[in-house]
Amino acid sequence: MTLRGLQRVPTMASTSAKATPGSRARLGPLSIRTRRKGLWFRLRKILLCILGLYVAIPFLIKLCPGIQAKLIFLNFVRVPYFIDLKKPQDQGLNHTCNYYLQPEEDVTIGVWHTVPAVWWKTAQGKDQMWYEDALASSHPVILYLHGNAGTRGGDHRVELYKVLSSLGYHVVTFDYRGWGDSVGTPSERGMTYDALHVFDWIKARSGDNPVYIWGHSLGTGVATNLVRRLCERETPPDALILESPFTNIREEAKSHPFSVIYRYFPGFDWFFLDPITSNGIKFANDENVKHISCSLLILHAEDDPVVPFQLGRKLYNIAAPSRSFRDFKVQFIPFHSDLGYRHKYIYKSPELPRILREFLGKSELERQH
Repeated sequence: MTLRGLQRVPTMASTSAKATPGSRARLGPLSIRTRRKGLWFRLRKILLCILGLYVAIPFLIKLCPGIQAKLIFLNFVRVPYFIDLKKPQDQGLNHTCNYYLQPEEDVTIGVWHTVPAVWWKTAQGKDQMWYEDALASSHPVILYLHGNAGTRGGDHRVELYKVLSSLGYHVVTFDYRGWGDSVGTPSERGMTYDALHVFDWIKARSGDNPVYIWGHSLGTGVATNLVRRLCERETPPDALILESPFTNIREEAKSHPFSVIYRYFPGFDWFFLDPITSNGIKFANDENVKHISCSLLILHAEDDPVVPFQLGRKLYNIAAPSRSFRDFKVQFIPFHSDLGYRHKYIYKSPELPRILREFLGKSELERQH
């Protein structure tokens, strides 16, 4: 047989390897169906896992109420990261001193004291004793109580300190036990006691200077707890300022954006809200304001996504007719949603200096009379 003949004769292997169009047509749909079936199986598995997790979380929180407490405080979220709280000057606060106070045994809290901006140059290189003595000057003092998460060095908090300092106020702020570099275990009682300790520390050094209390977000709960206690012992502050306040922690938790996916879950209150109460966490602003006798200013942005605007308005409607405020001014200042101040940027308002000047000026007149 010639070479040409050999080339013409197809082998069995080559014949069987060739696939006709018909065979490809028969194999194609089967392969596609198999792939689709596998994809659907995997997708169904993922959906079942998500559903199982969704159902398991409420039971986990109910069985371990400490989880809910951590979600309320968020003290483990330390932002901004990698800052040295012993050096407030690193955050642009060159007229600020860092202290450490001890409200109770085994509890230490970190404190920042920012003097009025007019003393910026004088304050350079001064020690803690100089800052403490400065509280006795003729400038009023604001004790600032921050909200959950972060530290006293949070960006929006630092910007507010700068604004208040530029307006001539001393600003004293601190991290509650368990926050930042403060030592201790967080609790509503402990946070309130820390605030009381710092307030008394200020009053022991500030003479007759006005002392105002400013609470933001969760800090409004600490602020009303503190002021109610101060009023009950007949040593009220000169005014109370609540920024982005809620009525009580149950209503706030129910309104918080994190609760949206569970808001209509059967037994929502039992699963999510009752564990908060069982941890001794109430932050009952709506009850506290009925026992407060000092001027009250409420600031709230209409576009607040964390604490709904209507909770701040509701708190005002509870406080305004209260007999405890009969001789004091109660004012509610809304900030339009177009301004974009949301939950923590009211400090950006160019109207804030005027608002504080007018309100605190009237509060000072009420104090004198």
